[in-house]
Amino acid sequence: MNEVLLKPATAFDGHCRIAAGTVGEAALAVRKALEAGANGPIHIYDDATGGVIDFDPQGSEDDALDRLARQLRAARREEGSDGDLAAGASGEEPRGRGRPKLGVVAREVTLLPRHWAWLNGQPGGASVALRRLVEEARRASVEKDRVRAAQEAAYRFTSAMAGDLAGFEEAMRALFGRDRRRFTECIAEWPGDVREYAMRLGFGEAAEGAL
Repeated sequence: MNEVLLKPATAFDGHCRIAAGTVGEAALAVRKALEAGANGPIHIYDDATGGVIDFDPQGSEDDALDRLARQLRAARREEGSDGDLAAGASGEEPRGRGRPKLGVVAREVTLLPRHWAWLNGQPGGASVALRRLVEEARRASVEKDRVRAAQEAAYRFTSAMAGDLAGFEEAMRALFGRDRRRFTECIAEWPGDVREYAMRLGFGEAAEGAL
């Protein structure tokens, strides 16, 4: 199966989960559900982001999966382009004669004179110092970034699937407050599959009694 179709995803028919695995497997489950006359609405959710993955089931199975793979690859390229624009990319750093390719990319960085003076005085110069500072910041924020990503994924999914269910607003306050116990209480009356997936996205675990 195409590599982009292996990303984790979950498919729902209304409030009922019909598939959990790869996006390719979820797409095939959606086709089968539609052929069987599912009531819907049917959606595929990206386990990493909680966002909906658009899927056109028309045509043969191979045609539908190929179309989905092209769509996912295009989305990946677009995300990469947006990231470069946001960072002020100006293209790959020119290489001089005999200069080895290090995988570095030239970016525009605007600093005050005192910042440049400090960077230039560091061992290895400004580029080495900046890379070191970025790596240190990345390591320091790994857990914070993971928590934020989980919160955003759970919010996307619950907004689409449970925005009109009882306890939604209070559940979101608990989600962003990292209050697992309160979140579990607020979603206790939600449909089991929705409850379990929301808990897994937001806290990396199933809600008690959801399975």
